[in-house]
Parts: sequence; C-alpha cells; structure tokens
Amino acid sequence: MLLNVNLTDEEFKKFSALIYEKAGIYLKAEKKELLNARLSKRLRACQIGSFKEYFKLISKPDQKNREFIHFLDAVSTNYTSFFREISHFNYLASTVMPTLIKERSNFSNKEFFFWSSASSSGEEPFTLAMVLDNFFRTHPGFRFKIMATDISTKVLQKAVQGVYAAEQVNNIPDDFLKRYLQRGVGQSAGKVKIKENIRKAVSYQRFNLMHDFPWKNEIDVIFCRNVMIYFDRVTQERLVNKFYSCLKKGGYLFIGHSESIAGIKHDFQQVEATTYIKL
Repeated sequence: MLLNVNLTDEEFKKFSALIYEKAGIYLKAEKKELLNARLSKRLRACQIGSFKEYFKLISKPDQKNREFIHFLDAVSTNYTSFFREISHFNYLASTVMPTLIKERSNFSNKEFFFWSSASSSGEEPFTLAMVLDNFFRTHPGFRFKIMATDISTKVLQKAVQGVYAAEQVNNIPDDFLKRYLQRGVGQSAGKVKIKENIRKAVSYQRFNLMHDFPWKNEIDVIFCRNVMIYFDRVTQERLVNKFYSCLKKGGYLFIGHSESIAGIKHDFQQVEATTYIKL
C-alpha cells in the first residue's frame, strides 16, 4: 500500500531537477499532476510506499539501475505518426537528396548516413526509409543507412518489431503501403508489419541526447523534430551545436514545425522554415 500517494511541491522540484539533469527535459509546474500519475504507476510496480523512497531508488549511482530507465520511460512523451509533417519528406526527396547526390557523385563513398535522433516507436525512421528507398530506385549505385535513437527503451522495443495497428498507417500513400507493408491475416488481422528490407535499413539503439555524441562530421541528415520544445534555451543551444559538430559539411538538420532555433547561437544557415544546412 502506498504511504504517500500525492507528490508534494518539494518532491516535484527534486524529480524535475533530476529529469532536467539527466535528460534535459524541463518540466513546468503545471506538469505536477501528470508526473504524479505516471510515477504512481512505478511506485506500485516496485511496491514502494512513498515518492521519497522511490527518489532514493532511482538516484543510486549505479550504471545498471534498471528502474532509472523505467523512470525515464515514464516521464518521456512519445507522440508520433507516419509521414508526420510531410513537407519535410517532400523537401528531402525534391531538394536535399538531389543536392547531396550531385555533391557526392565524384566521391568513392556512395553511402548516406541519416539519424532519426528521437525515433520514438519507429514511425519517423520507417517513413524516412520508405522515402529514401523510393528515391534511390531511380538513383542506382547509391546507398543509405539510418540510425534511430530514443531515450525510451519501451518505444524502441516496439520500433524494432515494426508492427502497427492498421489505423496507424492511414497517412502512408497507397503505393508505399503496397510496396513496403504487409497486412496481417488470421490472428494478426487488423495489424500491419514493415517489410524486411525497410526494417533492415534502420538500426535502433537507446541514446540520451544529453550525452556526448560519438559521431564527428559523419552524418548527412539529422531529424530532431518535436523534441526541443521540452528543453529550455540553454539545453536547446547546446544540443543544436552538438548536431552541427556531427554533421558533414553540406549536411541538413530538420526540426519540428512548432520549434525554432532563432535566438540561440549556432552556425547553421536556414534553407526552409524548419530546415537548416551546415555550410
């Protein structure tokens, strides 16, 4: 039985500070009830009687602290959909890829490296893989690979499976549906699965954007959409400049339509409303 089922203001501040320190997520005061509800589920799962005791558990300096991972899963927001903010994918196919291919045509390296940096349950990187596969059908000799990362292990597990409810794929064009998805039958009726060639084009791994990036001047295109809205300006600036450092010269950064990096220091040049290039 829970001894303390209501998160106090002081406890909320402590959890908020920990979330900010470890994940860069800034929780406003009005998120207290949401955090209370989500963490109450973890207290029940752990059979812990108070938020104070739970905080002690997740604060242990243990690299294998599994409950801390569950804690981050609980506080993360993971809304996504296939072909969300479709103008980005249209611009990628119509402008970005022809430009990159032209620049790469005289080089021996014909492979392009993409990063979906907040991939959630896989809809964004799989959309990206479908768009790129369709593009490269008319540009033989070139290849691509996609790295997809997220801080939440829960959504990554779903992404790796590549199975979705049929209503989740309503935004996918009909020709893409036929080419890249399999509809379930029998016990799998009402579900669809991403075909193997598209699943293999994406590699998933857990990664915290607050950590140091191991990639330097390696990536051609980064998608980081609808994530920075949860960060304060200091964290946004630090993150944008880390993205800049791991992009190749001539690489692109896509952010969400509701986001802006105006007012923070960076060296990107804007090419579209929410698209930037490293010159």
